[in-house]
Amino acid sequence: MILAAGEGTRLRPLTNMIPKPMLPVGGKPLLEHTICWLRTHGIEQVAINLHHGPWLTQAYLGDGSAWGVRITYSLEDRLLGTAGAVKKLQSYFDDTFVVVYGDVLTNMDLTGLVSFHQAKGGGVTIALYRVENPWTCGLIALDGEGKLLRFVEKPSPEDVFTDLASAGVFVMEPRVLDHIPVDTFYDFGHHLFPALLTEGVPLYGYPTDAYLVDIGTMEKYRQARLDVREGCLR
Repeated sequence: MILAAGEGTRLRPLTNMIPKPMLPVGGKPLLEHTICWLRTHGIEQVAINLHHGPWLTQAYLGDGSAWGVRITYSLEDRLLGTAGAVKKLQSYFDDTFVVVYGDVLTNMDLTGLVSFHQAKGGGVTIALYRVENPWTCGLIALDGEGKLLRFVEKPSPEDVFTDLASAGVFVMEPRVLDHIPVDTFYDFGHHLFPALLTEGVPLYGYPTDAYLVDIGTMEKYRQARLDVREGCLR
């Protein structure tokens, strides 16, 4: 599932009329990069949640057949949060599945991430990368086996305990969706992951040094466009 319902407020005025995941990077929308990356790793069924300007995304991607995938759209009249959006499509997920934030541009080894997740047998595996400003991200502490010990969403600078942050790419088992309330705003970082840790559900982290940028600000958007021109995404 690609989470693409956000309004992209930090990228205004660019996102006044265009959904953030549809902003062009290297001559094509960010969402197209994501779909091509997923398809490269064998994914053929993709769900996308939409809220801001949904018709633009639907008109461009259609049913996904042009990229070798089948797209299911989930329209949200009101935002349900990252976890709430996945909960809405619970019946769609009957096997291990991947969740990707719609503003992430990456070429990480998704196949390796899924293999790691399956070998560990946990409920969720979170891809991790190192960041320069960890207080703006969801931070994670791991034990020697890669199991999550602690998750803190956007701590204050004085409470930073690592530079390992969530990359916005997860592998999940359908059973964890039972922990999300129905038709309620619910977030992965603020709500679900801390709740799962409290309940003893095993979660794992998968550090990666692959190319990854979170296109959440004008600075990051400019960086992504420059990186693609210079071939960093290959």
